Amino acid sequence: MPDLVPRREAIRLLQADRRQVERQLARLSSRQLTTAGVGGGEWSPKDLLGHLESWEEHALAALDAWSRGEPAPIDRVLRIDGLTRVNADGVSRKSSRSVAKALSSSTATHDALLAAIRAVDDEDWCAPPTQRARRALGERLGQMLTGSGGDFRHDRAHLGDLRTFGG
Repeated sequence: MPDLVPRREAIRLLQADRRQVERQLARLSSRQLTTAGVGGGEWSPKDLLGHLESWEEHALAALDAWSRGEPAPIDRVLRIDGLTRVNADGVSRKSSRSVAKALSSSTATHDALLAAIRAVDDEDWCAPPTQRARRALGERLGQMLTGSGGDFRHDRAHLGDLRTFGG
């Protein structure tokens, strides 16, 4: 298992990468924010924001479950539905929201995740989340919020899509 990202570093990465996403979104017109094509795909930048928020919601639910010694709810969903379906469902659930609602909801969820991470003490941060995970060297929070740059880099993983969109 890769080295655990220290809690303070995780917070710093989440904040810095979100600021970059916000800067990329701010350069787009209101019409572009709802136009499909991010990464050459079907998502709009607003949909991408919903995708990022969905994974932060999964992380919050995991932290809550782990505090009770239970597995993260997303573990079961991923086993049953798979990653592609989880991502599609998350975007679909949020697709009817206005840009303003998507931005405010995403910001609130991001702030809640940062607060939840701040509330975890360093000893718990370094411990595997559940007994099962202790036996299996299971997943950690950073793996839910991961990207090509490693743990807690999910926003960064999508920055290239936003940079080239509408350019």
